[in-house]
Amino acid sequence: MVSPVTVVKSEGPKLVPFFKATCVYFVLWLPTSSPSWFSALIKCLPVVCLWLFILAHGFGFVFARSSARKILAGLIFSSLGDAFLIWQEQGYFSHGLLMFAVTHVLYSSAFGMKPLNLRAGLVIGAMSAVSYLLLYPYLSGPFTYLVGVYTALIGFMGWRAVAGLQLTNDLWTWTKMSSCIGAVLFIVSDLTIAVNKFCFPVPYSRAIIMATYYAAQMLIALSAVECQDAEARKKA
Repeated sequence: MVSPVTVVKSEGPKLVPFFKATCVYFVLWLPTSSPSWFSALIKCLPVVCLWLFILAHGFGFVFARSSARKILAGLIFSSLGDAFLIWQEQGYFSHGLLMFAVTHVLYSSAFGMKPLNLRAGLVIGAMSAVSYLLLYPYLSGPFTYLVGVYTALIGFMGWRAVAGLQLTNDLWTWTKMSSCIGAVLFIVSDLTIAVNKFCFPVPYSRAIIMATYYAAQMLIALSAVECQDAEARKKA
């Protein structure tokens, strides 16, 4: 198993642009009441830096690993979703929802269906169902169905990320842990969005949403370099 110190030394420098872009977003803290292309750029930039993080491992690496390609594609769709949500009050919330739905399909495919781990699936499925039932009285029109489908998709993505984490024997890897924590944080971020938008104002909602969202995307992007982890184990 690759040690955390090795991971930090290897991947940390490649994440510096992401951390800088994230700091710029939180320092500027541009008001959401005045959407603009500049605010869209500042919001999308950290995720764009994660595209570069994956590409920094080489085009050969990306083309050789379907999981890396799918996570890269998911990050691209996430950026589109971020841009649409800048103008959500102008009627583009459903467009952003669609982009993130595609993202979760891509991430689920990247995480794969093995091991199946039905127990984790049942637990996350039950939590997703309860979340939707709590949101349902506040939903109306197309959102009644759109939020239901989206909840199912992000719940499925969470299941596949959690299912891949095996804490016994030699099956544990830091990349599996990374994807698991990232998926959970993504769910927290989106659930906060849903409660704040449809139910009632959540204190410090924007800070909670964006902090958990950027952390989630970073951790999922890190999980794309799993094959390097596996190669290091083989050499060891």
